[in-house]
Amino acid sequence: MRRPFASVVFCAVLACAGTAQAVAKRVVSLNPCLDTVLVHVAAREQIAALSHFSHQTDATTITDVALTLPITYESAEEVIALKPDLVLTSRHSSPATRSALQRLEIHAELFDVPETVNDSIAQIRRIAELLGREPQAEALIVRIEAALAASQPDSDAPKLTALVFQSNGFTPGGGTLVDELLTRTGFVNVGENYGSGKWGNVALERMIISPPQVLLSGEVASDTPTWAERVLTHPALNKVAQHITRAPFPDKLMYCGGPVLIQSVAALAQARALAIKASP
Repeated sequence: MRRPFASVVFCAVLACAGTAQAVAKRVVSLNPCLDTVLVHVAAREQIAALSHFSHQTDATTITDVALTLPITYESAEEVIALKPDLVLTSRHSSPATRSALQRLEIHAELFDVPETVNDSIAQIRRIAELLGREPQAEALIVRIEAALAASQPDSDAPKLTALVFQSNGFTPGGGTLVDELLTRTGFVNVGENYGSGKWGNVALERMIISPPQVLLSGEVASDTPTWAERVLTHPALNKVAQHITRAPFPDKLMYCGGPVLIQSVAALAQARALAIKASP
């Protein structure tokens, strides 16, 4: 005897409900970029802990909020003790901790480093889905898209060559999120012109021989700058000072997407305005 269609549909609905993913109530993040998305999307009571990077002002943009929340140093013991039902991890997270979570069947979601704005937006939506916070994610995405639109120059505006020059001459090349942000804000990323590849180090000598129009450099520690940081204040840069515009672009804006994009494109738009103003 055939089952009535309505009964079949009802059973299918029950089956779907039975396999639906439960909303995470206690979440631990082990990555500074994921910390940032979590803080902007989650309800406070859902955040069991952030990564220890979230308490370092030079590593994150959310220190003020993060200082009011627990952290871990990424050890399996710390994470397990928090009894999370979801752990946000990246490929840079401790393999030992990730392995322990897998053995204990604790749900750990693995995220790649976003290489495009679209990748970043997809991560926001995925994290929000896991938390049952989709409306908060969409509101954040609206803010990001508005910031991207506001930072985009007119279509007939001249392109300016730019180099992101961080500690030890570290720079992002093509195929990175920063590269896309530079393009969107009216720059041509010339990092690969100096042999950096996708990510690499630019020799100070090569940059001085053929300087970009805009040099986007990180912040040097005021107390005890490292040898790698001293390249940012090397006297040789004075020789090309009249040919370039220097503007700040802190390390903490270079690696993360999510809500950090709002600050990143604002900094790049400001650098472009400064360079245009300084041009003859």
